[in-house]
Amino acid sequence: MAEANPTFSASTVSTHRTQGPLGNNMLSAVEAILDPVALTLSLWFVSAGIEGELLPPYLILAVIVFSITFPGTSRLQFSIKRLIFDILYSWFWVALLLFFLGFATGYIAEFSSQALVTWLWVAPLSQLGANLALRVTAPYLLMLQGPPHRAIIVGMNEQGVTLASRIHETRYSKIELSGFFDDRDQSRLKQAANSQLLGRLRELPNFVKEHRIQFIYLSLPMASQPRILHVLDELKDTTASIYFVPDMFVTDLIQGRSGTVCGTPVISVCESPFTGSNGIIKRASDIILSLLILMLISPVLLVVAAAIKLDSPGPVIFKQRRYGLDGEEIVVYKFRSMRVCEDGETIRQAHKGDSRVTRIGAFLRKNSLDELPQFVNVLQGRMSIVGPRPHAVAHNEIYRNLIKGYMIRHKVKPGITGWAQVNGYRGETSTLDKMQARIDHDLDYLRNWSLRLDLHIIFKTILVIFKDRAAY
Repeated sequence: MAEANPTFSASTVSTHRTQGPLGNNMLSAVEAILDPVALTLSLWFVSAGIEGELLPPYLILAVIVFSITFPGTSRLQFSIKRLIFDILYSWFWVALLLFFLGFATGYIAEFSSQALVTWLWVAPLSQLGANLALRVTAPYLLMLQGPPHRAIIVGMNEQGVTLASRIHETRYSKIELSGFFDDRDQSRLKQAANSQLLGRLRELPNFVKEHRIQFIYLSLPMASQPRILHVLDELKDTTASIYFVPDMFVTDLIQGRSGTVCGTPVISVCESPFTGSNGIIKRASDIILSLLILMLISPVLLVVAAAIKLDSPGPVIFKQRRYGLDGEEIVVYKFRSMRVCEDGETIRQAHKGDSRVTRIGAFLRKNSLDELPQFVNVLQGRMSIVGPRPHAVAHNEIYRNLIKGYMIRHKVKPGITGWAQVNGYRGETSTLDKMQARIDHDLDYLRNWSLRLDLHIIFKTILVIFKDRAAY
């Protein structure tokens, strides 16, 4: 079965700053400080305007704000609508964190309530104004860095043409694409608008020297190793920067990054996003959020437990085996929503009108209340709040043989909610196509993870619960 791609990639939420040959040093530096400076200056102006002077508590708050918002997000490629939404969305979480810290420490008493309320709306307006001003000045910043960087692509194939299209479509880029070099016949080449075949590979070194090409992108198949080595050898007499564009053999990288093993350079093809500091951030956010949520929903847990006990005989908590991190079996908690507690070799998924579902169980499943005990699993370290949803062990054994890359989703802890669930793949997966789409979204999440993406999924999950009716 052909692998489908998520219709709405997590990369559009999990913004990563462009680095390397496609980036721009001056613009990247300005974008990194733009939001932190806008928020800091807006706080200072509010303090001076309302308090009459810049008081020490506001200076301390400014330092905290700058620290948690640096580096800023790259938004030059955003539409105006998305720019506004992104600023408001980011500011909501920053303000929520600051108010939580202020109330928890009692430090909020040091500030004027009028100043704080004013800053709540002045801050995002200052961010919006700063980002719009950058769009006006960006072309002039590019001019200050001199003429565009001339580039060529070696290999007029799918990934080469895709790169060319992105270069042409990217605003505020200093890259000027001259064209392609390829040895194949015209009939075998991947044609595209704005593309130009400049010659064959033997003509490449002279062209690079004569036209002072600065960037060369090698889009040759990995199987063509002798040809690649020959091209690299021929280009040693130039000063151009050379970059590999991975072919389809490695385009499905999961957290691809370079590193070293005992001093030997390596490139990861499939790796967990939660290594190093990312793992600490993920675990800390899980503990903090799950503790807060459990404290808030404790009355709901008691009411649901009592309702289950009164509605039908059996345990309140249903325990089922799932595959967790690295494919190890874990025990997951749920409120019992059925008259049976299946956990054998074969498990039938719940479907609409399922007679096994109890009266209270139907309500719990519809509103995802049966998943609430899994916040205890999060505290235990077996699960995360956000991640690929865990499937029953019996279902895993079926689908791992039917869907390519199925087990990669187990490189991270399973989640209470996930990228697939907020994009329409919640509840029953009655066909292989639906399960394939769910796995595609899970892998998309692994490629593009960030704390920002997790917060987006949590927020969207709340909306989905009230709107979606796919769970039975």
